[in-house]
Amino acid sequence: MNKIFGTLCATALMLTLSVTGCSDTKKAAENKAEEPAAQAAPAETTTPAENAAQVEGTKTITLANGASVTWIQDNDGEKLMPRTLFSDASDSLYNSLNMPDGIPASVSTFLVKIDGQYILFDAGLGAFGGQMMKRFEALGMNPDSIGLIYLTHFHVDHIAGLIAKDESGNDVKAFKNAAVYAGKVEYDAWMNDIPKNDLQKNVMGIYKDNLHLFAFGDTLPHGVLALDAVGHTPGHTAFQLSNLLIVGDLMHGYALQKDHPDINSNYDMDKPKSAESRKRIMQYASDNKLLMAGMHLPPPGFAE
Repeated sequence: MNKIFGTLCATALMLTLSVTGCSDTKKAAENKAEEPAAQAAPAETTTPAENAAQVEGTKTITLANGASVTWIQDNDGEKLMPRTLFSDASDSLYNSLNMPDGIPASVSTFLVKIDGQYILFDAGLGAFGGQMMKRFEALGMNPDSIGLIYLTHFHVDHIAGLIAKDESGNDVKAFKNAAVYAGKVEYDAWMNDIPKNDLQKNVMGIYKDNLHLFAFGDTLPHGVLALDAVGHTPGHTAFQLSNLLIVGDLMHGYALQKDHPDINSNYDMDKPKSAESRKRIMQYASDNKLLMAGMHLPPPGFAE
């Protein structure tokens, strides 16, 4: 678990492992995760994998099932998580990292092409400094081609990119053809219990006609498995696709937390649950030889 996956090859990574799901997995046929009738426009003939080698802030790999996954750096420039974010860590532990300026990180999204369709995992910062749309353009990628968006949780740097402004300055869908999948636990918490939720309510309202709520253990379209990773937020979700495990905000300081999963960030809303989820999910990835993709892992966003 402690080696950054730093030399990924866009076409050569084919892991020959057998991926197993959780025993309590529910299938899409149980009315929770049916493939939406209205899907995205046909995908372009030029794929992110063909362009990513030339586009700064992106990296494309190939999964064991043949799907391509493109890491997209949504933040501009270098991202360092400050020491003050990790108040659970002792000074001696933090100083042992020899990273006085902060722990390298990112704000990231992940674009998957599978079965001729595109899935986006989280939507990034949007108007709050997001670079995803600029990366899309450089990749030759049209946001209208996104058919599915899976959300790990509802923090601003994961959902603000779902909306854009029209000519009149009104908030509108940034992804016109996308169905949005969100965890029911996360949705209910933000709609009913968490204060300062204006953005969350606005985004969910804009996508209400294309919103699908899932439960932990559900299998979503294209075989994506939703896993319980609660703690960072009430319904924080990890997603497994083939030999890839998208862990969302399980770790904000990889260099620290990979070896000390009991250390939380101050962003974690329930620290005991967050630490438990971190240990469990990292062990699950190790046991099943899964490649992790994290929204705050250091560039290029993958670790094993």
